[in-house]
Amino acid sequence: MTHNQTIPQTDFAIIGGSSMFSISFPEDLDRKDVTVLETGLTFETPYGTSPEFKLFEVGGKRVITVKMHGWRPNVVTRGVASQQVFWVFQQAGVKKIFAEGGVGSINHLLELRDLVIPNDYIDQSMRKDIGLGGPYLLVMRESICKSQSHLLAEAASERVERRQEKPRRVYTRGVYVNTDGRHFESPAEVQMYRQAYGDVVGQSICPEVYLAREIGACYAGVYMVVNYAEGIIKDWEHKDLSDIFYNESHTIGHILLDAMTHTEAEQTDCSCLSLRKATLLQDIKKI
Repeated sequence: MTHNQTIPQTDFAIIGGSSMFSISFPEDLDRKDVTVLETGLTFETPYGTSPEFKLFEVGGKRVITVKMHGWRPNVVTRGVASQQVFWVFQQAGVKKIFAEGGVGSINHLLELRDLVIPNDYIDQSMRKDIGLGGPYLLVMRESICKSQSHLLAEAASERVERRQEKPRRVYTRGVYVNTDGRHFESPAEVQMYRQAYGDVVGQSICPEVYLAREIGACYAGVYMVVNYAEGIIKDWEHKDLSDIFYNESHTIGHILLDAMTHTEAEQTDCSCLSLRKATLLQDIKKI
């Protein structure tokens, strides 16, 4: 494999997750407004060789994308993969990030194929203190960009109305509980998360939300309910999971591209950049 030394410069990035794993994104969407510019891009990072990236253009915007959060078997831990991905984003100058994935429903109101655009998270992972070494205090008051979330909500609602399928509702608020995986959670764990006001459970929003803030980028995601969490409504079935895995990827892909066509590089309509503060610890001198 050839490693590329020059990281392309772009304001925009998309992190692909499990909901688009079964397709080649964005090629398989067969959109006339999309042009793939480069594929198979890998880079040497301080955390090892990066996963493969693609560079494509949609609506006149250059976008860098990576598959499955950069996770891949027998290479690195998920935390290190996140460091590789976001180091590349930092070097590329990325300012706006969209992400996607599949989640389990903790909230009894959520049905399979519903779409959730969370506005907060609870980190139950053990992947702590994963960063890029920047001299910042990261304020997580508004951890997910409101303006980016609004664009995803509009794109998702338009796509759902166009297809007129049920159940597929769009929820513009929700608490995402992040666990380590790769196993699913126990019924007792799910009940604990439910009592903590969690709505969905997944494995990807952390540490991505921290790393996005560290590099000064806006971050928001859209997540499809692919299973009921253990002890919620009924036992999840593998056939349902498989059906969604193979047949819903195009829906998520189009939502991301539709939202991307309407986003702008400027970070003037949100507070994301202002919530990255200079740390005071670097000024402490030894006595």
